[in-house]
Amino acid sequence: MKSVEDIYKNDAYHSLSIEGYSVTPELIDRVRAGRWDPDVDQQDRQNRDALAARGYWQAFQSVKESVAEILRGAPAGAVIRKQHRDWYRELFGPSVAAGILKPSALAGHRNHPVYLRGSWHVPPRSEAVSDGMETLFDLLEKESEPAVRAVLGHWLIGYVHPYPDGNGRMARFLMNAMFASGGFPWAVVRVEDRSTYLAGLEQASIHMNVKPFAEFIAERTSWSMSKAL
Repeated sequence: MKSVEDIYKNDAYHSLSIEGYSVTPELIDRVRAGRWDPDVDQQDRQNRDALAARGYWQAFQSVKESVAEILRGAPAGAVIRKQHRDWYRELFGPSVAAGILKPSALAGHRNHPVYLRGSWHVPPRSEAVSDGMETLFDLLEKESEPAVRAVLGHWLIGYVHPYPDGNGRMARFLMNAMFASGGFPWAVVRVEDRSTYLAGLEQASIHMNVKPFAEFIAERTSWSMSKAL
């Protein structure tokens, strides 16, 4: 668990940057240290980047609890099925508290069509999302290989696109929880690799060719393993 805690600052910076937020290591540190007070600081209340950093911090704590349960021997797929909504609520809780999002935004899956900028993939209709997520968690519970669960779980979250926002962050959280179940270190997807990362997901979603995405994630995992030695 210490290695998960140690990777937080690097992971938060890259994961938020990939999604287009303008965060700095200083902002991430300030949020982590608790120097974030929307009741006093109007900028913290309204700053989109600060709210995203705070939400990431809260969600990361929830994910850590799930990882700890998995490391104690709980079935990874069952844990994620039960707890992934907690991650999502924490991820956007600060935006709800600030009045930027309505509480209903955290109530469930998306109920509208979604189109992905720069992608040919069109996620399933909202009516199919709940069934898609149930099928995803069934697959995660049946698959015995942690690395397969990690790669396919990440890809399929993006494919189904169940949330109004935050799908990429949730997919990376799920991936790393699955990696933890196999004793792998936390894999950080760097913002400078964004094009390769998204191209791999596009190949998987449009051409059903998951190999480029799997190879990319394997490289990032190998990098993390080398740093852990």
